[in-house]
Amino acid sequence: MVLSDRSIREALASGRLIVDPVGENAVQPASLDIRLDRHFRVFRNHRQAYIDIREEIPELTEAESIADDEPFVLHPGEFVLGSTVERVELADDLVARVEGKSSLGRLGLLVHATAGFVDPGWKGHLTMELSNVATLPIRLYYGMKIGQLSFQNLTTAAERPYGHPELKSRYQGQTLPTASRIYRDYQPPQSR
Repeated sequence: MVLSDRSIREALASGRLIVDPVGENAVQPASLDIRLDRHFRVFRNHRQAYIDIREEIPELTEAESIADDEPFVLHPGEFVLGSTVERVELADDLVARVEGKSSLGRLGLLVHATAGFVDPGWKGHLTMELSNVATLPIRLYYGMKIGQLSFQNLTTAAERPYGHPELKSRYQGQTLPTASRIYRDYQPPQSR
């Protein structure tokens, strides 16, 4: 079941859910608002002919930051990584879903492509997958409400929550938007 505002406040008070800092009026009827940080990873498309998921490509993206009152302009068709102001920690029996704000979605801003699920045991700032599917550029600002988290209780606590050594969790503890580490999963096929 999805946690209500009362249950979200109880989870925050008990420490099962840590969101730091919690924004003003962030707790909604069945979600918690999250805000955009000033740090981005911008794709350097003109320097790569393709993306090979088997290889680390550190030059694929570059870090960019904005000042408090400076806009970050997301152009039509552009995809960048951003992160949340909030550091989030989930108990071993709690999961979260990242969702966009409907008012921003109505402008053509998508906040995640596929990474909308936050595992139990997660600790860190969330990386947002920001896309502009509109026909005009969209100005984004530090501290703006960018999305929301909804929460669900698991039937039991996870035996191996995110960050468990056996899972080789790639993004635990991240503080900035983090580029893909899918290359760490590549295993060449075994010949028969």
